[in-house]
Parts: sequence; C-alpha cells; structure tokens
Amino acid sequence: QASPSARSFQLDYEHNCFRKDGAPFRYISGSIHYARVPRPAWRDRLLKMYMSGLSTVQVYVPWNYHETLPGVYDFTGNRDVEAFLDLTAELGLLVILRPGPYICAEWEMGGLPSWLLWKPDIILRTSDPAYLAAVDSWLHILLPKIKPRLYHQGGNIISVQVENEYGSYYACDYGYLRHLLGSFRALLGSEVLLFTTDSTRLEELRCGTLQGLYATVDFGPGSNVTEAFGAQRRVEPKGPLVNSEYYTGWLDYWGEAHASTSAAWVAQVLEDMLQLGASINMQYMFHGGTNFAYWSGADYKDQYKPVTTSYDYDAPLSEAGDPTEKLFAIRTVISKFQPLPVGPMPPATPKYAYGWVAMQKYADLLDVLDVLCPSGPIQSQFPLTFEALKQAHGFVVYHTQLPWDVPDPATLDAPPHSICDRGYVMLQKEYQGTLERDRQTTLHVTGRAGDTLDILLENMGRISFGANTSDFKGLLGNLSLNSRPLSNWLIYPLAIDTAVQQGWPHAAVPKSKSGGRVGPAFYTGTFETPGIAWDTFVKFPGWNKGLLWINGFNLGRYWTRRGPQQTLFVPGSVLHVGRPNNITVLELEGAPPTLLLLFLDRPLYNRTL
Repeated sequence: QASPSARSFQLDYEHNCFRKDGAPFRYISGSIHYARVPRPAWRDRLLKMYMSGLSTVQVYVPWNYHETLPGVYDFTGNRDVEAFLDLTAELGLLVILRPGPYICAEWEMGGLPSWLLWKPDIILRTSDPAYLAAVDSWLHILLPKIKPRLYHQGGNIISVQVENEYGSYYACDYGYLRHLLGSFRALLGSEVLLFTTDSTRLEELRCGTLQGLYATVDFGPGSNVTEAFGAQRRVEPKGPLVNSEYYTGWLDYWGEAHASTSAAWVAQVLEDMLQLGASINMQYMFHGGTNFAYWSGADYKDQYKPVTTSYDYDAPLSEAGDPTEKLFAIRTVISKFQPLPVGPMPPATPKYAYGWVAMQKYADLLDVLDVLCPSGPIQSQFPLTFEALKQAHGFVVYHTQLPWDVPDPATLDAPPHSICDRGYVMLQKEYQGTLERDRQTTLHVTGRAGDTLDILLENMGRISFGANTSDFKGLLGNLSLNSRPLSNWLIYPLAIDTAVQQGWPHAAVPKSKSGGRVGPAFYTGTFETPGIAWDTFVKFPGWNKGLLWINGFNLGRYWTRRGPQQTLFVPGSVLHVGRPNNITVLELEGAPPTLLLLFLDRPLYNRTL
C-alpha cells in the first residue's frame, strides 16, 4: 500500500484509462447492497466476491434507510455503513460509492425518504429549495463519514457517483446537478473522482451528464458493446471505457414470471468488454439479497408494478449468498485477464429444512387496534394519506359507517389512482374483498345504516424509478357508495412492527377464539431448531398474502397466490438456538384450514411443491 501522500486515483485522458498510484488500472467490480444483507452475512458475501476475482465492490447508500425522520439518523446494526465499508477494506476490496441522494435500486422510493412528501407540492430531484435543503442537510451528515475513507486519504473508496441515471428523469435540471457537484466537492474535496451513470440513449446522456463529472454508461448483455461504448464516447471522447451497471440478471415483479439470464451469455459479453480494456461493474446484481420488511420499491410501466421480497436477481451469488453456475462462468472469464486470488471459493451456507410448523389464529386485525394504534384514531371528514399521517410504511385502517340502508347491492367505488396500493374491505368486520391500484377499484356491498365499514390500506412500496417518485400512499381520494361520497372517517395508523418487536402477540393472551380464517388476521406459532441456526426458506401452502415475522424480525411480504416467489428467505442469524422461535403471520385475505407453514432448505420460484 502506498503512503497516503503517494496514493492517487485519477483519469488519464491521454491513454484512455484510470491511473491508481500512477499506474494504469482497470477495475472489475460487483454490486452488493448492505441494506439487503443481514450484517452477520456481510463478511461471507464480500469474501465470495473477492474470491470471484473482483477487485472492487459498488455500494449504494439509501438515504431513507438512515434518516428515518427529518434529523433522526440511524447508523446502528444492519445500518452501520461505516462498519460495512471498513469490512470491504479489511478484505482488500476497493469501493465505488453511490450515495445518491437518489439511488433507484428498486428500493422504496429510490432511497428518498417518504417524509419529503409531507410537503405535498415538493418537486423531487430538482432545484426545488425544500428538496435541496433536505439533501444538503443529509449530505452534511453522510459525506464527512466518507471523506476519511477516500483512496487518496488512505481509504479504499476510489470514486463516488453523483445522483443516479439522472438522464432518465423528466426534469433535466442542470442547476440541480451543479448544486450536487458543488456540495460533493465542498464535503469530499477536489481530488476525489466524481462520475455519473446513464443509459446509452443520447437524450439521457444529454440530461444526465455535467462538465466536471466523468460520464459512464450502463447496459446489459443484450446490447451491442461497440455501439454502447460508442454512446459513452459521444459525451467522453477520451478517458476509460466504463460500464457502471452490467446487468447479470433482472428483477421480479409480483404476478410475473421469475426472471433469468443465461450464464453463458453474461460471461461472453463480459469477456467482450474486458477485451476492449473497459472497467466494468456487475450491477443488478452481483449479490442481490432480500427486500426485508417494507423496503421493496416498485416500477410504473403502464401500471403499478411492485417488486418481490426476494431480490435474488438471478445474480452470480444467490439470495442466500450461494455461488452459482453464473459466478463460476464469470470467474473463468476474469481469470483470462488477471490472476484470481489463491484458495477455494467459500461454499454455500448450510441450509436446514425445519419442516412443518402449526400456526393458530391469534386475533382478527380489527380486534387489536388498541394494541396496533395505542394513540387512538384521527378524526377526519375525508381520508388522509399516509404522508399526511406521517406514516412511512405498512398499514392504515380507515373506518366509517354506512350513512343509509343499502338493501340492494350498491357499488363501493374509489376514484381512479386513489387506492395506493391495496385496500382490504370489511363490512361489520366481515371481509368483503380487495380493492387494488390500477386493477379492481369497485366492490358491491349491502348493509344497514350504522354498519361499520373498514378499509385496511396496504403500502406495497413507493415507486423507485421514472418520473413519478412522488408516490403518495393510502386512500388518496374519497370512497363513494353508489356515487355518493362517504365521510366522517376514523383513521388508525398502525404500528405493527413496534408491537411485534416488543414481543406481541406471543406475550399476550389470545384475543379471540373466532374460527373464521377470512380477512386480515394474526396467526402465531413456535418452533425449535435442532441445536443449529441455519438459513432456511418458508413456504406458505394455501395462504394468500401477508407478512412474516420471526423473533420480531420482519422478513417481508409473501404473496403465494400471485407469485412468482413462493418462499421467504430466513437468515439463520434471526433464529434462536435452545429456546423457541416465535413466528407471527399477518394474513390479509384468508388462511388455509390446515394453518401450516413449511420450512425448506431451498427457495421456490414459479412453482409449487
């Protein structure tokens, strides 16, 4: 290692390469998102990346993962980005850092905090003063943690990306990019290499690049390599060729087939790029991981498309961190261009099929509102959004009463684009059906004046890519009955995770012995491990849609009925050895008569057992 005074990482425009400590340098990198990997697994995943022949890892920093409320920061536990960066250095990996402020990453709201939308007219990713003030305040917290870790300061961060594919955003606000460039320079200094990444479309390169930021491109194995790098050359006639996002796989949406990309194809195009001397980052993804809790984002392509809990991505390292055929194909290609580290590839992590676990109904959701919303409901003439309620994720109950008798089926109707994202409708606490964004927005109901009407609204993840990142959640408009608006709502923002983390409902006496299994309800169960805490996968035979917690840890959403994902990944680090593991399930539509979960030693996509 060179002494800090001699260390440098620079562009060489004359020889079209990077120079590290003065010598020509090309990186072969892979992306890993620390927020999608449990902290106890960080070392395993990074070591496998190192042993694959990568010199570098590319790392996003999701703003909303760390600044959970304005001025409230969390860098502890799984969110300790400094510990993660220190681990990369310990393992001998360089880092390309992508601190946003917007990151996309199919992450909730593209990494932007939903509390920005407390100001409903804010214009995200522009020079809007309210937006810039929040960004500057965040960068003043984050970037001072990064500066001592820059390569020329003795650290291992060789370059830092500004924004993320900004050319794909409608605003094309150069003032915003200039502001970010000024902030990054002020907080990180003049020596660090700053860059942008955009697609190879010239219109996007025009809006996403800025003098003073080195322009790189992204493309997958389906692109013509010569043409793609030709697009980079139009904006950067000299300097290193860089593909900052080489797509090794693709993401899954609920209700669509599991995506896969051929290992041979990925390896061949990687070799073609390396033959040209290009620097490459394999993103999306080298290791994807899991969208635990509520962190999965969504796309909007003619309709709202939420992303699955699994972020496996058909990546070289699987969701559980296992080397795949694709990894070994990539490793073989890398070995043609540079020596591989000495030693074996660490093996797949051990998995265990813990088998069947019997669940029992604890209570219907509407019967435990006192626990889930201890501060009580908010009264409002008309529905309020999650943002107006300052509720970031999860669920809100909207409660009212039928204002008149409805002896014949009447249409319960929501205005277009006002159910964000799914509404579970209960009349007199009986489940009637589900309203869904861009799909079913009407139900037919009958009842009497004074009958209770409850809609449990679920936020399935805010849009993370494209123009519409202002993705408000909840009931955005008023429901009507036969075209007459309903009013006088009691609104319950639910803090389910707070209750579950405090031991509820396992520490509580069962609320009801009601046998009904239809509609939103909580189910509990326990199991013991045979003296080991190995990774496992839970299958939900006959269950429909909901969430799973084990020992208070939110493992994310299952949606067996829609797929393709049929199992949830359970990292062994959340399990107890020598004492019972507490399982809590919130099933939203209806549980099966058997009330069983099945723990397997492998994941299932696109199929059932």
